[in-house]
Amino acid sequence: MIASILPTYSRAPLTFVSGEGSWLTEADGRRFLDLGAGIAVNALGHANPALVDALTTQAQSVWHLSNLYNIPAQQKLADALVDKTFADTVFFTNSGTEACELAVKMARKYWFDKGQPERTDIITFSGSFHGRSSAGIAAAGSEKMTKGFGPLLPGFVHLEFGDLMGLTDALGENTAAVVIEPVQGEGGIRPVPDGDLKAMRELCDANGALLILDEVQCGMGRTGKLFAHEWAGVTPDIMMVAKGIGGGFPLGAVLATENAASGMTAGTHGSTYGGNPLACAVGAKVMEIIADDAFLAEVNRKAGLLRQKLEGLVSSHPDVFEAVRGSGLMLGLKCKAVNTEVVQAGYAQGVLTVPAADNVIRLLPPLNITDEDITVAVELLDAAAAQM
Repeated sequence: MIASILPTYSRAPLTFVSGEGSWLTEADGRRFLDLGAGIAVNALGHANPALVDALTTQAQSVWHLSNLYNIPAQQKLADALVDKTFADTVFFTNSGTEACELAVKMARKYWFDKGQPERTDIITFSGSFHGRSSAGIAAAGSEKMTKGFGPLLPGFVHLEFGDLMGLTDALGENTAAVVIEPVQGEGGIRPVPDGDLKAMRELCDANGALLILDEVQCGMGRTGKLFAHEWAGVTPDIMMVAKGIGGGFPLGAVLATENAASGMTAGTHGSTYGGNPLACAVGAKVMEIIADDAFLAEVNRKAGLLRQKLEGLVSSHPDVFEAVRGSGLMLGLKCKAVNTEVVQAGYAQGVLTVPAADNVIRLLPPLNITDEDITVAVELLDAAAAQM
């Protein structure tokens, strides 16, 4: 008999009933140090007082209005994002998957309105993850994502990760856009070198193609800048955002330049819940905290501390770990042991990590994790490795 919850997840035998900061408490009372943060979602930890206050204050006023009317919290968050980024305009969604759908529509509508409807091809890269919608899985293109779900949405061209020569050859008269994550998350914490991002920007400019960045996982302070592409000194035309922007409340967004968004006129896209007052009230508070230069400086300092300790961990357990990679507080431990077994060993020691491709475990702690918890985290990972 099928379970009452559709069995599409392979869940760990853990049931968390409360959380505070970087810690979660299981129903049986055990405490776990959360280095996954809901897969980079709880950017400011669990039950953050500032976010709880923002949510409850808004909840006592109005929950939902629909986008038939002006939403003050939505306007506040949109203004903050425009002020702090390359973007001229923002559309709010409920998730990164929905953001991907709009980014694809926006790029194709741009060229349709330019009188070049044949420019529909979107170039993506191996190891990518852009959500699980029809457009998202077609964009990723991997068998794991697409098997059994055909026919796939056409118009996607897949290249190997890091293949700039292939990108040069693939860009053509039918290319609408190039989509890439500045740091791949599901793909195994693989940063795109700054030089490659700059080259992609230049190649897109030469061809006229739009550059779309997927910063759903690597954005919102995760790498020590508000958005990861800032390290390379480039700007996209369109950017997908989600996860950390809501600090745990479902929220996503598409940010765009006025030019890239020019085809998206009244009636071309919509969302019932996107940009609702509750989500945007929380998102505005998240932006207020994370976009602060002093906060981002602390993210970088803590990232250096964690990475230094992880390098020592790898040296101490060469049979379990191979290397540390990533950027900021978006780090991966490349494993020699089976990564899912390392995750399981962590459960036994009271530490939560997230598996990824390329035999990597992801470390995505809250951005405000304390120095003390960083020390404890590596001690628990050390104990897990020793257990193996």
